[in-house]
Amino acid sequence: MYVYFEWNQDKNHSKQRKHRVSFEIAQRVFLDPNHLAVLERIEDGEERWQTIGMVGSCLLLLVAHTTIETDVEGDTVEIVRIISARKADAKERGRYEAQKFRQKSGP
Repeated sequence: MYVYFEWNQDKNHSKQRKHRVSFEIAQRVFLDPNHLAVLERIEDGEERWQTIGMVGSCLLLLVAHTTIETDVEGDTVEIVRIISARKADAKERGRYEAQKFRQKSGP
């Protein structure tokens, strides 16, 4: 499976001014093996996700996004459309850390 990231460049610029996080940096959240993805809501039949993950060793971000799976020449491609990104707040950090601890502790 391939993963492809996309976003609206105008929204990227406006959110970057507001939250000081670019979507180019935000896409790295999905590289975190401990990232936590939660289905936040379904709007007009579209699933809206929030994913919390670490970028590097000290930047914990929350990324709002949609995902679509499609087939391209026999390969499955997941398209992640980033809607917003910002630093995670204390509550979100707690959820991420709790999930990370559960993963390390096992079932």
